[in-house]
Order: sequence, then C-alpha cells, then structure tokens
Amino acid sequence: MMRSLYSGVSGLKTHQTKMDVIGNNIANVNTVAYKSQSITFSELMYQTTQKASGAGETKAGTNAKQIGLGVASGAISTAITQAGSAQSTGNAFDIKITGDSFFIVESGGSNLFTRDGSFYVDAAGYLAMSSTGNFVKGWLPKEDPETGSIDIVKDSVKRLQILSPENMTSEPQATTKANVAGIIDRNDPNVLKDGYPMNLSFYDNLGYAYTAKFKITGTDENGQYTLAISDIMDSNNDSIKDKFDFEIMSGDTATPTVALRQRTISIKEGYTFDGTTLTTPGTPAQTYTLGTDSYDVSTPDRDAIAKAFSFDSWDDMKQLANVSNGAVDEDILAILGAFDSDTSRTAEVTGMQYTSGTAVKLYYDEASGKFKGVNDQSGNSLAFNLSVKPADGNPETNPFEIVEINMADSLNFNNEKNSTISCTSGDKDGFGTGCAIGAMTGVAIQNDGKIYGAYDNGQTKLLGQIAVAKFSNASGLEKQGDNLYAATRNSGEFDGIGLDITSDGGYMQTGVLEMSNVDLSSEFTDMITTQRGFQANSRIITVSDTLLEELVNLKR
Repeated sequence: MMRSLYSGVSGLKTHQTKMDVIGNNIANVNTVAYKSQSITFSELMYQTTQKASGAGETKAGTNAKQIGLGVASGAISTAITQAGSAQSTGNAFDIKITGDSFFIVESGGSNLFTRDGSFYVDAAGYLAMSSTGNFVKGWLPKEDPETGSIDIVKDSVKRLQILSPENMTSEPQATTKANVAGIIDRNDPNVLKDGYPMNLSFYDNLGYAYTAKFKITGTDENGQYTLAISDIMDSNNDSIKDKFDFEIMSGDTATPTVALRQRTISIKEGYTFDGTTLTTPGTPAQTYTLGTDSYDVSTPDRDAIAKAFSFDSWDDMKQLANVSNGAVDEDILAILGAFDSDTSRTAEVTGMQYTSGTAVKLYYDEASGKFKGVNDQSGNSLAFNLSVKPADGNPETNPFEIVEINMADSLNFNNEKNSTISCTSGDKDGFGTGCAIGAMTGVAIQNDGKIYGAYDNGQTKLLGQIAVAKFSNASGLEKQGDNLYAATRNSGEFDGIGLDITSDGGYMQTGVLEMSNVDLSSEFTDMITTQRGFQANSRIITVSDTLLEELVNLKR
C-alpha cells in the first residue's frame, strides 16, 4: 500500500521537473542562440519479492516477481547542435555562426564559449559580448619582415582590440605603379608644336602628393614620339628641383620594367675583398678572383660569394639591382666592385643596362597604332621608370619610390586632331597607387571571421580574425548562464588556439543573429502530456489514501 504512494510522489516530482524544463524553454523562446532542453525519465529500482527459477523435470520455471518503486529523472539533454533561425539586425557586429562551432570569449581570465554573436566595441576598442562585456577572442595580424605582407598568426587566442589607436589610421604609401592610356594623335597641334601635356599625380612614402609634368612631342618619323619630363611640383605647386633630382629611365635589354634599388651592405667579418679578389675565412682559405672576362657566374661557389656580403644566395644578390630577369653578369660584378674590406658603401648600378635622362622615345606600330616600346622597337620594353632622388645623393633621406609607368595601353590613332592620352597612378588592377594617411571610416567582418578596417584614403587593413572552438561532444558542454558554456571532461578540452571557421565548411554572417531553437508547438504538446502525467500521479496518491482510510476504518 505504501509503495504506490511513494511511486505517485516520485511521479509528481519528475513531472514537475519536466515542467520546469518546458517552462525554461518557453521563457527563452526569444533568447539569442538559446538551445532548447529535453528530459527523459527512468524507472526506479524494483523490489524483488521472488526471483526467477529455472525449469525442472517436474515443474516449469517461473519468472521473477518485482514491484517498481516509481520514476526518476534520467537525463536532461540540450539540442546544442540544432541551429536556430536567422534574425536580421543590420548591425555589423552581430554575427551568426554556422556549423557546430562556438565563439571563444574571456570571462574572469577563463575561456568560455557561446553561440551568441551579439557583439559591440567598447571604449578601449575591444570586441566584446553586448550582454556580458566578455571579450571576444581570436588571432591578431603580424607583418612578415621579409615580404612586408601582413597576415594572421594563428597562435594562442587573444582579445581582439580592433579599434586600437594604431588601427584608427592607415599609414601612407608611396606610388610605385602608373598606367598610361588613351590616344596620341600625330596631327594634334599640341603634339606638333610644344608637346602634348600629360601629368601624373603620385605620393611619396610620407603621404605627400606631387605632380610630375610630362610632354609628348612628335618627330619627323611616323609612329615615333619623344616623352620628356619637365618638372615635378609639390602640393603647393612649387617645383622640387632645388631639393631633388629626377630622371626617367628605360631598359636597353629584353628585360622590361627594370628599376634600380639602393642598399647599404658591409662585408662580413672574416672575409677580405680588395675589389678583385675575395678571400674567405677558415683553413684553408678559399680565394675567388672576380673579373668580367674570367669569372664564371654559373660556378657552384657563387652562393659563397653572395654570403660574404650578407646575402642568402647569389639570386638574392641580384635583387640589389632589382632586375626581374635576364640580369647580365657585369652588373653583379660592378656591385661587388663597389665594396672593399674596410668600408660600407651604397651600391648603385647605372649606365650599364639602363638609359636615363629627362626624355625617352616612344615607338608605335605604323600599321596597327599599338605601342611597341620605350627606346626599343622590339616590344620588350613597354614601360619606363620615374626616379626621384635627393640632390645630396643620400639614399637614407629619399622618401620616394621608383614609379614604373606602363605605356602598353596607349594608342597612336587619328582622333580628329584630338589627343586623349593620360597617366593615372596604379596599374590596371589598381595596385601601387600610393596614398596619403587615412582615417578609419568603417569595419567589415568577412565570412571567415577576418576583420578589415576601411579608410578614407582607399586602403583596407587586416585588424584580426575571430577564432572559433569545436568540441568532439558539444552536448557535454556545461551551461554557465548568460548564453555561455564551459568545457568539461566529457565535451573535450579546448587547446587554447582555436580554429578557422572555414576549416570545417562553416562561415559567419554579419548583421544576423541566431535565434532560439525552441519549437513552441512541441513545447505545448509536451506541456499537455506532462500535465496529464502529473494529474494521473496525483490520482494514485488520492486512491492510495482512500485505501488506507478503509484500512484504518476496519477497527470501527
């Protein structure tokens, strides 16, 4: 008689727990990235009044006699891998994450995890959760010292200070490319007389703007013109002739777009070089005799010579002249000849592979009108270089980069005596334009979590990347409140580095939040069955009480 009472009580308790779970789900129906829960029941231990017996020769076996003692809560599961619907917010810092990954946030020095992508940027520039202020973590960018490129370094996750003071501005960049396009008409009066004016606006390394003034003048030969530079003006329209020397250069060989580069290098300790003979340290010492007639540039020992001057290899040494291909041996030997054992000098190769001055010749095909070359009709040299250097010859005070000006898109057509040729900074793809210092105008987050800043000088800068965490058993995460989860032994450990979300096919959507995955229709259905289950268990208690009452009344 008493067992039924306690079974009824256990039924009431477990159904009450289920109702608590349902109530919590319904309460969080509009909570960002909330994951619904469900409960399963398990029967309580049975009381065995008779054990099962085996079959014999005279009597069949009998089953065990067991009486159940009620019900208990078996498990409460979270539908953590079931994604909620998308809710558009229009806020650039609201992010919906797809797949089974989690954002990594910092709370009290510990790493926690969330699907709630409602973020904001605090007063110090850190990306953080809007609801709790927990810092969002990811990877920071780093500049490669060899290439100068900036990319993400995927080491231990850190706080993302995307709006730090240094990120609020974009550094200026010198112009390195320019492109000439349009038509030069040989019957244009300006071309025939004083020259057709063509200007190029460009920047130095400090972000100061300049204008190079060119003129294109016709010659007695069809399809041949002279391009000359007359002056370079600063932003105040003042000439820089008194402070800087400038010239235009073109290649004489089959190497197009050749540019000079200056670099100061000392011979390494232990080596000696007298301009002709290089002696290496060690016993025995190796001796290399250099000369344009006798030195064989293909010898395997050429890398040893380059290393004497702190280069990694002979090919790296060639880059001192910044020759893209086809460098002649005499150039490299002239570079070596600029050093001795006692001094550190600046190597500069001139007058060997280049024609320099204030003017170059332009050649166009007389039949097609297409551009053929600069100082060369072979079609191999389609560009010339604008070089600006300090008048005192000190390369360390030179803020300018060499500007490669491509003429390939210019044409020599009849255009009713009207030339349209012009020069713009940057190549055809928009690279090498240069720019002044820029102020941040906006922030964009890509699908892979990379964060870029946009600036009013037209540049973009990589500010960081949001990392994610993934667990072998995400259902094993422990809820911490505030839409946060903590790793447990059953979920798997977090390695402190994280993952790129695209590594498992996921991505991030900005301006969108993940909604709760609570299904109200299922919750109300469960509520009905829970109510009836609770009601039925209460009836067990009522009927058991009636039976006890009858038992007590036997003494009357």
